[in-house]
Amino acid sequence: MESRVVWKDGMAFEAHLDGFTFTIDAGESVGGRNLGPKPKGLTLTSLAGCTAMDVISILAKMRVPLDSFQVSADADLADSHPKKFEKIVIRYFFTGQDIPSDRVERAVQLSEERYCGVSATLSPSVELASEIFINGEKVG
Repeated sequence: MESRVVWKDGMAFEAHLDGFTFTIDAGESVGGRNLGPKPKGLTLTSLAGCTAMDVISILAKMRVPLDSFQVSADADLADSHPKKFEKIVIRYFFTGQDIPSDRVERAVQLSEERYCGVSATLSPSVELASEIFINGEKVG
């Protein structure tokens, strides 16, 4: 795996990853023009995407049907530089008929503890917590 960024101007970079090209930038307060996502935000998206793919794959193998599924990741940042992630809360939202909460909880646990490489990369230095919601109700 390789990622490459090429400086364009200001704080904007053209990012290249797996055959995709996109712009990353910084906010206006630090010289950027908001032309694309910020690197730390992409880390959150990577975490949410990694665990979401694991969970949906595990639940498919368990034959758990879903109407919809989404994952959000919200981070607390350090107040001083380096403004690193201190804590990330991952929220899993499932909707559907008769979703077995025990299977959902197991799928999330397997992703977070065994399969998600992004989670494993972050977890030694970042506190990770999760919350699971089925049809709007918090479980676990």
